[in-house]
Amino acid sequence: MERDFIRNFCIIAHIDHGKSTLADRFLELTGTISKEKMQSQILDDMDLERERGITIKSHPIRMQYVAQGGKAYEFNLIDTPGHVDFSYEVSRSLAACEGAILVVDAAQGIEAQTLTNIFLALDNNLSIIPVLNKVDLPSARPEEVRRQVADLLGIDPMTIITCSAKTGEGVASILERVLSDVPPPKGDAAAALKALIFDSKFDPFRGAIAYVRIFDGTIHRGDAITFLSTGTNYNVDEIGFFRMGRVPLETLEAGEVGYMIANIRTVSDIKIGDTVTTRLGGTRDAVAGYREVKPMVFSGIYPVDKADYEDLRSALDKLQLNDSSISYVPETSSALGFGFRAGFLGLLHMEIVQERLYREFDVNIITTIPNVKYYIRLKNGDERYIESPTHMPPQQDIECISEPVTTLQIITPAEYVGAIMKLCEEKRGKMGTMEYLEPTRVCLHYRIPLSEIIIDFFDKLKSCSRGYASMDYEFDGYEKENLVKLDILINGTQVDAFSSIVHRDNTYHFGQEITSKLKKLIPRQQFEVAIQAAVGNKVIARSTVKAFRKDVTSKCYGGDITRKRKLLEKQKEGKKRMKQVGNIEIPQEAFLAALSRE
Repeated sequence: MERDFIRNFCIIAHIDHGKSTLADRFLELTGTISKEKMQSQILDDMDLERERGITIKSHPIRMQYVAQGGKAYEFNLIDTPGHVDFSYEVSRSLAACEGAILVVDAAQGIEAQTLTNIFLALDNNLSIIPVLNKVDLPSARPEEVRRQVADLLGIDPMTIITCSAKTGEGVASILERVLSDVPPPKGDAAAALKALIFDSKFDPFRGAIAYVRIFDGTIHRGDAITFLSTGTNYNVDEIGFFRMGRVPLETLEAGEVGYMIANIRTVSDIKIGDTVTTRLGGTRDAVAGYREVKPMVFSGIYPVDKADYEDLRSALDKLQLNDSSISYVPETSSALGFGFRAGFLGLLHMEIVQERLYREFDVNIITTIPNVKYYIRLKNGDERYIESPTHMPPQQDIECISEPVTTLQIITPAEYVGAIMKLCEEKRGKMGTMEYLEPTRVCLHYRIPLSEIIIDFFDKLKSCSRGYASMDYEFDGYEKENLVKLDILINGTQVDAFSSIVHRDNTYHFGQEITSKLKKLIPRQQFEVAIQAAVGNKVIARSTVKAFRKDVTSKCYGGDITRKRKLLEKQKEGKKRMKQVGNIEIPQEAFLAALSRE
């Protein structure tokens, strides 16, 4: 199709503002899906997305739109996630588009992730079409929110479209605005092929499927292609576009969005953000990509059954193809055996990956306590980054440790400001600015360590604001802090899976918390089990799992007291011997409990 009749756009918004429901209405209105086959959030095809009610993966789809003048246009829509952990998915989608529909809830107004998505869209020079959704709700404040959005974007409030994605009211006018405001894609179909891989998926029968946006040139079925970053060569078996499934074509031209299958079995050969070109007469200039993914949270992943190690490696390879924001390297643990040290964008992302490994690849895993990446300068002048407490050098060799800090943005009703400020101070946050978006809504800015955010900050924020506050954070460099390694010892033996790096002021509280939890979860033995938290050689907290007490004197019917004492002494010696050779089996629940800090 001619490029003048193509529009590539995505939908961006804060979580739960109605992106996927609006996409449903677009599909209905353009006749892409019949009403009989329609279901809510139809683009969210993963079980996890439906169960949790959130979008995890971006979903491209092509629609045929007939304008009011009778001309047919090709609309390529990409539905994007809204949760802060999946903002990388949003950045990838924006790289393949010329426009973005910004959806704002007419009841909740501008939220933290709304602001982040606006800045992402502006950085990509996209045309932004602001839309107020959920105007049919009794709690909707369309005029008030319209004014907020207009002030933020510097536009006339009357140009903002109001709609209800649930009922379909006002949705048709959004598609007309896409036609008028989103520019057609640029590019030359006769030039050398230049295509961006903005996503990918692994099919067990067809290999890796690349989601591509063609910027220049034309790709044909059967073409010999090259990936610029890896230098690998393949022949294209199939190309096409997305409807509700894959629709094969003979060619894809400049400006179009589609998929490419080339029997790619080696997962590492295909990288998100790479440029595809033809082997002969291709381009050497890569497409200007988008920001590189930066894992924020690191955790050890180990198979429950040690025989599943190779299955876990294969599963992570395939999952990384569909979610390139995962990074991992092999590591070993004395307690858990062979596994991987994996990097994630946040705790929800980590939870989703763990669930997908189990559901899609049938691999049961144990994850260790999440950590962030620390910067360490040693007294001998060496510098290093560590992602795991087990790699931390002895305390006496360290000159200083720096931890990653973030700029945190919280939008909340004014009445909860006091409780939120108290929470941020407890989490070692330093207040920046405070601004009123309107008389009843406040935007707070903090600098706060990433390690304090990743575990339970979001849950506590929702609790102290009754669910009304929203947050967004961004990495903002490293800052020197008084940090130490906290070790957990079971009967004097260090269990590296429980080790963590914490601020010196929090060591006692965190040590008490972990030892108390483990006391409840480690089964009782025939001898006492000592659970200790230690910093270096100094024990700062302890819990004891009491021994089973067998009544060895129960068969003594009377007689001299020395007979009973002899039996008790014999039992005491036996327990002492058992303790020397006894191994404690730590149940999986104990490792999982270390994650849930309350």
